Amino acid sequence: MLTKIRKVKFEKERKNPIYNVVMECPDGKELFVKFDYTYATKNFWPLEVNYNKKNYGAKLAWYTREVENMTVELFLETIASKINKKYNFVLQHL
Repeated sequence: MLTKIRKVKFEKERKNPIYNVVMECPDGKELFVKFDYTYATKNFWPLEVNYNKKNYGAKLAWYTREVENMTVELFLETIASKINKKYNFVLQHL
């Protein structure tokens, strides 16, 4: 993963854990992604994406495909596993 995590706000007390992550991209720009893990579908889903202070709604595939060369699911899973490890949080269905 080329993008580096800079700031994290993790809400694990909710029904579905929510991750708010500010990252530094390889080109020096900032990427903010708000995503959650949905137990019903057993997937991570982007909720909000901002790249260089421009709102992209919940669309993240363009970034993961062009910059990271991976799927959105793998990108979010990689970020979440780092955060979960830091906060000693275990997803119930992973």
